Amino acid sequence: MQMNIGRCGPVCFTVAAPASKSNTHRALIIAALADGESEIIGQLDADDTRMTARALMQMGIRLDWCRDNIRVHGQGGRLFEPKEEVNIQDSGTSMRLLTAVSLLADGPVILTGSKRMKERPLGPLVETLNKAGGRITYPEKPGYPPVRIDGRFSGGKFSIDGGISSQFISSLLIAAPYAVNDLQVLLTGDPVSLPYILMTADCMQAFGAEVIVMKGEHGEPAFLVSSRRKYRPGTYVIEGDYSSSSYWFALAAICGGTATVTGLNPVSAQGDRRLLQILEEMGCFITSGEDSVTLTRELSSPLKGITVDMSDCPDIVQTVCMVAAASAGPTRIFGIHHLRMKESDRIAAIACGLTSLGGVVETEEDAITIRPAPLHGGIIHPENDHRTAMSFAVLGCLTGDVTILDAGCVTKSYPGFWEELKRIWQSAVLC
Repeated sequence: MQMNIGRCGPVCFTVAAPASKSNTHRALIIAALADGESEIIGQLDADDTRMTARALMQMGIRLDWCRDNIRVHGQGGRLFEPKEEVNIQDSGTSMRLLTAVSLLADGPVILTGSKRMKERPLGPLVETLNKAGGRITYPEKPGYPPVRIDGRFSGGKFSIDGGISSQFISSLLIAAPYAVNDLQVLLTGDPVSLPYILMTADCMQAFGAEVIVMKGEHGEPAFLVSSRRKYRPGTYVIEGDYSSSSYWFALAAICGGTATVTGLNPVSAQGDRRLLQILEEMGCFITSGEDSVTLTRELSSPLKGITVDMSDCPDIVQTVCMVAAASAGPTRIFGIHHLRMKESDRIAAIACGLTSLGGVVETEEDAITIRPAPLHGGIIHPENDHRTAMSFAVLGCLTGDVTILDAGCVTKSYPGFWEELKRIWQSAVLC
């Protein structure tokens, strides 16, 4: 499947935010560990979240997935040995969050995935879990999926490098209420994507867990989870997703005009809400309603380049890079080394894609610089990375004549993306 993107002028549209992928993953797993029936309302129905649901069902959890809600029949922290390997394909969130949780099963669990998944590291998480009572081994390459998970989760006090993936810490925290002892996790290094860990803690607390956020001796983040406070069943409403909504805000920023996204919590704890602040610094105007956000950029006000640390919001780096490519001055984004271990090497993907469209890009291990240059159309191959496909589609509305190959990869997080983009593109001439 490929999509051809034509140029469009100023835009003026309203779109509903898709549900949060991160919230849906966490709520599914936590509800599965609660003792009784929970209802998750407004879930994201996408490839990744379906992978988590399917994995939980393989471990004995009953899920009734309907259009607008999911009923999860939790079993009080008891999971069962799957009859076969659990293949979560390309869902890194499923792989990481379920690694610690699989220690609660009554027999070995083998988690595996796609070729790219087998290149994404798990070592620091597995090392910590093995110190905490796990007997986790690597059937293939040490430090990488697949993993054979056995043993138990004893809890305890651990330090873990927070500089690779926040999902390692979230995995430990989610399973912790069912550990033998309390769990204390101290983050070392320069933690990345900290807001995602705080999102995990919020979701855990919503289901009754006791999570205390602290600071270590040197001010580093630390988390304490009680093993005496188990999850309680309940009703959980999924927020609108700032990560997926970022493309619509970027579209108005790049092409000029106004974008209103409904279903967003203006004071959400989602780290990707920071996009709004970044786009304000680049020359856009933001207003918030009770459950919506509107971005406006006048064509008479050129976009400005900025220097920004995006270590806490990696999923919107590609979006910001597209806006940077349309700006009047250079932009440098740093703190993003962990983008090299996503669905693709996203730093390389940004550089390759923008260069093919006439952009001027300089990359470092932890940073990327984008300089003003005349842009033109071209062909983008996202290498099965949904965020690459969607971000370059938005830039294509400025340049025109952009072809996105393997466009179906967006179903990983935003199945309705192309339909929404087509609707917005067709209406742009009416504004």
